[in-house]
Amino acid sequence: MRNELRDRTGRLVRLESEPATEADATEANAAGLVLTRSIEQLRIALPLPASETPLATRAFRPGQDDDAFLRVNNRAFAWHPDQSGLTLAQLADRISEPWFDPQGFLLHEVNGELAGFCWTKIHPASDTGPELGEIYVIAVDPDFHGSGLGRALTVAGLAHLAAKSVTVGMLHVEYDNTAAVSLYRNLGFSKHGAHCWWALPEDDES
Repeated sequence: MRNELRDRTGRLVRLESEPATEADATEANAAGLVLTRSIEQLRIALPLPASETPLATRAFRPGQDDDAFLRVNNRAFAWHPDQSGLTLAQLADRISEPWFDPQGFLLHEVNGELAGFCWTKIHPASDTGPELGEIYVIAVDPDFHGSGLGRALTVAGLAHLAAKSVTVGMLHVEYDNTAAVSLYRNLGFSKHGAHCWWALPEDDES
């Protein structure tokens, strides 16, 4: 996928590409554009080596856990351009998707309070790629940041996918979310591709 915007003179002023290539970056740089957003796709071979005690989780219960999930999601992603402000109607739409499996929507509670979740999704194999087990959305409530739950929930989600005989795990992460990128790299994820946006610097827009 590639979208570009040019001004009346034909000058490139915006560019979006997925998967982004070196040629895209070269063209953007030559036009004086700057990278404004990049969502990296990371992949990892499954199963992971058994090196830590699995985190206790339970499956999401539609209609019962909705409010707790939305509270944690919207607190954890208050900064995010796509995942913030999720509504009950939007959650219902996602739950109605044919790929939804509540057993793959893992919740972790502390003293009866939802502390974090890992929502997984399985993509069937295609002519161009293998079956993929995606960590679709993962978050820890800000009250529990620094407790190691992000790593533990990631491992729990990947273990669930491996138990479904999925051999390739995948997720998407903002390239400048340095804490998350570092966590995933330390687990063994590597970059597979990216969805990138370039635009003119603000002081050069006209």
